[in-house]
Amino acid sequence: MGILDLFSLKGKNALVTGSGQGLGAGMAIAFAQAGANVTLHNYDAVRDETIEEVRKTGVRYITRSGDVCDEAIRKMLVDDTVKEFGSIDILVNNAGTIRRAPAAEHSEEFWNTVIDTNLNSVWFLSQYAGRLMLKQGHGKIINTASLLSFQGGITVPGYAAAKGGVAQLTKALANEWADKGINVNAIAPGYMATDNTTALRADAARSAAILSRIPMGRWGLPSDLAGTAVFLASEASNYVQGHVLVVDGGWLCR
Repeated sequence: MGILDLFSLKGKNALVTGSGQGLGAGMAIAFAQAGANVTLHNYDAVRDETIEEVRKTGVRYITRSGDVCDEAIRKMLVDDTVKEFGSIDILVNNAGTIRRAPAAEHSEEFWNTVIDTNLNSVWFLSQYAGRLMLKQGHGKIINTASLLSFQGGITVPGYAAAKGGVAQLTKALANEWADKGINVNAIAPGYMATDNTTALRADAARSAAILSRIPMGRWGLPSDLAGTAVFLASEASNYVQGHVLVVDGGWLCR
């Protein structure tokens, strides 16, 4: 097997939550380009442009919608992936949300919504898909972490707590499943041009402050995660376990 063959996902079957747009779409499209069949998921409808990019690769795909906080939706996503493609080889826990408010005014609703979406769903999806991966003796789980897995952030206490938890959960699952053929890792994106950062990018002063700290001098794009995601989903990363791989244009270096 040549080195480039290690990065092929041909014959693999992937579920990417929150892949209707943004970072999840970038990863799902990359998987399809690398040969994997893909289940595309969004809270509501998957965007047409995402579907079109996947369709052009010639792989098989299905689209599903629903709230990953709902147990029935989580099971449906995994079960339909297996029913349609025959197995689930790759799970990307990317669905997420954010709520901004100073800590003293951060409501219980804000806290619960963010923790349920960004942390609890990651645990329950990993557990449910992981049981199938344990039976088949292989699998790749990739969680979307954040710079706030390392830093505290401002006015996003629920988000910081959830993403810190995602990093630790990644390590905990790797400790249990590494010797059973399952790789569990995470990607920590930097400041990306997505719907979640619309408010930050619209704030001229805050945006300028962020860009001044990024050595590359620009916001990241969903396509910037493509190579990292394919690496962690492929055989090229078979000896990588419990790692949170930062893709941030150099933010944490400065």
